[in-house]
Formats: sequence, C-alpha cells, structure tokens
Amino acid sequence: MEAAMRRRTTRIFRNVNMSIGIILAIFLTAVMLFGGVFIPYDPFQIDMSNRLQGISAAHLLGTDQLGRDVFSRIIYGAKLTIGLGMFAIFMAVCIGVPIGLLSGYIGGRIDAFFMRIIDGILAFPDFILAIAIAGMLGPSLTNIIIAIVLVRWIVYARVVRSLVLAENEKEYVLVSKVSYSSSLKTIRMHLLPQVMPDIIVMAAIDVGKVILLISALSYIGLGAQPPLPEWGAMLNDGRGYFQVVPSLMIFPGLAIMLTVLCCNLLGDGLKRYFDIRKGRHGL
Repeated sequence: MEAAMRRRTTRIFRNVNMSIGIILAIFLTAVMLFGGVFIPYDPFQIDMSNRLQGISAAHLLGTDQLGRDVFSRIIYGAKLTIGLGMFAIFMAVCIGVPIGLLSGYIGGRIDAFFMRIIDGILAFPDFILAIAIAGMLGPSLTNIIIAIVLVRWIVYARVVRSLVLAENEKEYVLVSKVSYSSSLKTIRMHLLPQVMPDIIVMAAIDVGKVILLISALSYIGLGAQPPLPEWGAMLNDGRGYFQVVPSLMIFPGLAIMLTVLCCNLLGDGLKRYFDIRKGRHGL
C-alpha cells in the first residue's frame, strides 16, 4: 500500500502541469481563506487624500479613485471571486450529476424529460443565457450565482449521462442488474465511482470558466455592486482611470488570469493522472 502511494505521489510531481497547478491552488486557497488576516488596510476605507496613488511602500499596488488600498481589495476580493466560483461549480455538480446518473441508468420517460430540458437550454450560448437570467433577477452576486448554476448544471448532467450509457453495457453493471440489486445501490456503488474522475477534471477546469463569467458579469454591472471588491467589478471601476493609473485594471486582471491558469493546469494534470490510473498512457 505504501509503495503504491509513493508511486502515485511520484507520478503527480513528475507531471509539471499538476505540480504548478497544485502550488498555485495552495497559494490561492491560502489567500482566499487567510489573506484577510494580513491585509494592511480596510478594503472599504475611503481616503480621498490618497486617491490614485502609484505603487509605494505604503500601498504595494497603489490606491484607487476613492483612496482605497488596491492590494487589500484584491486580497479581500479573492474570497468573493474564487469562493463564489467554487461554490457555483459545487452546486452545479450537486444538481447535474444525480440527474445525469438517473437519466442514463434508468432511461425511459425520466431520460426523455431531462433531455428535452437540456436540449432547450443548450440552444442558447452559456454567456448569453447567464446574462438574460441575471438581468431578469437583478444585479447582485447572489443572482449571478443562481444564473450560473442554472446554466452549468446541464453540462454535468449531459456528460454524466453519456458516461453512464457507456458503462451500462459493461459486465459489472449487467451482473448487478441480474442480481436484482436496487438501482440506487448500483448507481452509488458502481456507476458513481466510474464517472467521478471525469467530473473532478471538468469541475477543476470549470472553476476557471465560471470565475471568468462572474468577472465578466460584474464588469458589465450585473454582478458585484459597489463597494464590494470583486475582481471583475474592480476592472470596471478602474476602466475610467486606465490612462492615468493603469494598475487599477492590470492587477485585478492579473489575479483573474493567474486563477484561471491555475484551474486549467490543475485540470490538465488531473486528467493525465486519472488516465495513468486507467492505463491509458504515461507521463
């Protein structure tokens, strides 16, 4: 057992993408969970006497148009942008995976019912549909999370359904059916473990996509409202001052880029790791 664990650990750290993704994920998680303890200023404190200051020892990333410390706001905003992105994907997985499992395994009217809903939603691009839902609900972070969950669960339901349909033809599922095991037991004991690696990879990459979507919706005014320091909202706030203090847009943009890069690297590394476990290819 210990030797197998060592081999798996070695494989993880031989994968450059996985290693970089894990390091970035640990760093961003630490910032999200504990960064608020170490921020030098109140991210909401207005100080008009220090507005639009450049980078200095007192303000590591300068100040915004209201004199608020940009560094403190970016660190505080990690809880909003990253935390809400992870929460939205978690909710989408919790809704989409059970529906996909039931639809693929049971089939019949249940499958037809959910597939008609999914086909109808898929007729619209994700971004346009999220804008429409968020616009109807009103501008707020809560409403854009609702909009994103309503858009993203169908992706997981559709993928899981296709995976389950492929697994249904395999011997272990047929044996479970012949032995009169309950549908719930077959799904929980056999099908769910088979689809979870693909779901984990999808979720890791989707967190980056959702963070971009949250930031984009906040940038156009449908998401976080002042004075919340969500990264997309910070981009919008700094847009009018780009020629004077470009760092107001550069640093939130870099934070978004770093987080999305982390999610993509981690997702790619996890995909290769699970492929190795299934014997598909080596590093």
